[in-house]
Amino acid sequence: MTLYERHMDRALDHPVLVVALDGWVDAGLGADGAITALLSADPTELVATFDGEALIDQRARRPVVHISQGVNEGLTWPVIQVRVGTDRAGADVCYLVGPEPDFRWPTFVTSVVTLARQLGVRMVVGLGAFPAPAPHTRPVRLAATAPQESAELVARVGIVQGDIDVPSGVWGALEIAFGEAGVPTVGLWARVPHYVSGMAFPSASAALLDGLAAVGDLSLDSTALHTAADASLQQVDDLIAKSAEHTSMVHQLERSVDAAEGNPLDVGTLPTGEELAAELERYLRDERSDGGPSDDT
Repeated sequence: MTLYERHMDRALDHPVLVVALDGWVDAGLGADGAITALLSADPTELVATFDGEALIDQRARRPVVHISQGVNEGLTWPVIQVRVGTDRAGADVCYLVGPEPDFRWPTFVTSVVTLARQLGVRMVVGLGAFPAPAPHTRPVRLAATAPQESAELVARVGIVQGDIDVPSGVWGALEIAFGEAGVPTVGLWARVPHYVSGMAFPSASAALLDGLAAVGDLSLDSTALHTAADASLQQVDDLIAKSAEHTSMVHQLERSVDAAEGNPLDVGTLPTGEELAAELERYLRDERSDGGPSDDT
């Protein structure tokens, strides 16, 4: 059983499928900023929509009603969709966007893999961001996750050392399914300084866009995100400078990162499994206390 409706039947030229479903871990709105930049760069076409009634809890993700002079003029429903556009070189790029499903994950995953096969997808790349013990004064570095079949892609991006058990988003299930289907798959995760994870951090979005371009062999323009990142970093600098405690914390993080200089993959500067688990648990706890998304499925 599939859960989608096709809206476009033209053949695509072996596109990369970018997955950026909202509702799971996205510290600093890294993935949100990256996918927004991608979708706004050039026009896209609707390829398929998924059955929102079967997948989405409308009380958790309520539709938006437009009221004009007291007249209800209609609802905008949350929707999961696949769109297609092109990079600067004209290569096809598909985007799986919208809210992360609340229900029927196995059926949704099977449907996504089926659709990807129909579209001739050559690679799948997921975007995300997690809070990490990293200073904002150093470039944002990426870590990767991938199924066993695509393990070589992890080494090309960056490795989180050690073992870790954390709650999974639907991306974790998609990784495994695409691996079993023989489609090269990798998740790119921006390491966002934990002390700015609750605000928009364009540096993370820029790093994800550059990482996507590199791993997917795409031509993407991240200039606007890097410009926004420069302005954001100056604001963070100004805030940090007002607190001796925060300034000391940043200097300590800098020393830790700089001690690993010379490692081309920057493996030594990535958080250990224990560090990542601690930061992630704190991030999710703060999100729930602020009325953010729950980790229940």
